[in-house]
Amino acid sequence: MAETTGQAEKRSGRKILIGSVVSNKMQKTIVVEVTRKKAHPLYGRVISIRKKFYAHDEKNEAHTGDTVKIEESRPLSKLKRWTLKEIVRKTALVAEVDVDGGTGVNARDAR
Repeated sequence: MAETTGQAEKRSGRKILIGSVVSNKMQKTIVVEVTRKKAHPLYGRVISIRKKFYAHDEKNEAHTGDTVKIEESRPLSKLKRWTLKEIVRKTALVAEVDVDGGTGVNARDAR
């Protein structure tokens, strides 16, 4: 029999989900929206089911729009039962756009 090395990963029964960060406005907490596709039980059409999870982000490193992997954990607060495991893909930061075209004059004053 082949001997296994000590590098084998420990298998845990914790669930792992992948979703996108919807909000990071709380301290050390992110809201992750997980979308999964499922066939409708009667009609068979594929529908999207979205669910939000509150996850613990110890270092405040995830931002809105990032794709993250979260792992099930013990209850940390009333709503938090997940922890941030890793950031799969960072979102590109978009600069704020001036809505009025940069003229600084209201449309009413331009008459």
